[in-house]
Amino acid sequence: MSVNAWLLFAALSILPAFSPGPGLLLTLSNSLRFGSRITLWSAWGNTVGIAILGMAVTFGLGAIMAASATAFLVLKLVGGAYLVWLGIKTWTDRSSFIETSKENTNPGPYKLFFTGVGIALTNPKALAVLVSIIPPFLTGPDKLLQEGAILSLTYAAICMFSHLVVALLSGQFRLFITSQRRLPYLRRTIGSTFVGFGIALAAASR
Repeated sequence: MSVNAWLLFAALSILPAFSPGPGLLLTLSNSLRFGSRITLWSAWGNTVGIAILGMAVTFGLGAIMAASATAFLVLKLVGGAYLVWLGIKTWTDRSSFIETSKENTNPGPYKLFFTGVGIALTNPKALAVLVSIIPPFLTGPDKLLQEGAILSLTYAAICMFSHLVVALLSGQFRLFITSQRRLPYLRRTIGSTFVGFGIALAAASR
């Protein structure tokens, strides 16, 4: 892969990486609930998940999803159900976004990390983007592993940067956004958005 091709891929990746989706919404939610620093664990998990998804696309996941109705149905139902569950949990949890010093309110870095991985692997936007932008930059089967790794890690790194930006900005405005008067609206907005993403995924067609 030439440097020019890689630069073009990186440029094409910026807009989808910074566009709203389940991954960025999770980072926003976690940053408001637990603070920017601990949220980096979910951002890192999302990055790892995106890299794994990119390699899966490189080795034919997109083709499998297009060819197999059963595989596509399983993916969209599992992913959709997961997003809907996160949305309902956020909507109904009255303790969400309330700042507290109790240690048991912090889910811990590993739980945040694996939640980020799960969101990335069931992210319909990420899958659609990677299926669209990775295959055109693959030059042949002899360089599939090398080029797939470069492209997947590049997109994952740009996504990580977008999550850092969201985490830092939301952390700066955390006290203002999570005031007692705004908390119910914040929970409902984020929860309903997760549910919306889940329903959209479950209803998606090939």
